[in-house]
Amino acid sequence: MAQLSAESIPQFQEGISLTLAHWDALAAGIANGFGTPAQVHDFATSIFNFFHQPNRKESEIIYIDDLEDRLYEGLISLGIVAEDGSIEEVADDLMMMHKECLEGEYRSIQKLRELNRVPIARQIVDDSDEDNDDESMGNDDMMVDSQGSLPNTNPAPVPKNESVSQHRGVDKDGWVTVSSRKSRGRNH
Repeated sequence: MAQLSAESIPQFQEGISLTLAHWDALAAGIANGFGTPAQVHDFATSIFNFFHQPNRKESEIIYIDDLEDRLYEGLISLGIVAEDGSIEEVADDLMMMHKECLEGEYRSIQKLRELNRVPIARQIVDDSDEDNDDESMGNDDMMVDSQGSLPNTNPAPVPKNESVSQHRGVDKDGWVTVSSRKSRGRNH
């Protein structure tokens, strides 16, 4: 697998940071007090290091299953369990972003930058009514520094919203449970 160019490295790092900032399961965990900014930063760095290994052979393939395992382990290290299919979605997004960066294209990162300029309405799916995807819990104040040399996953505090605790409970062991969404099918 080819290596990222010097120009692509900061772009990809920013893309990782933006992807994590828009990940509902991670945002819910952080909003409920799981994970420190340093742990989230380490998680982002781990994802970057997964892709960017200077000693990787040209013929060595990056497998999406390995990335999904890294994402799962990263969430677990923060005390977050995502059972909503988002790990697979985030892995798909990161694989596509990495491919674009290898080609010197940054379309997906630009889309995330544009999303970051406007407050994000977070979607909550009620387990009793999975067909209602229009329910939102309000604006998110999670911000991402797009100029950092490493992914900046040190978001501004996200205020706790009562509807979050109703739909994404914290169990007796302190784990955040994220409800399941409809299956979207995977391309990989």
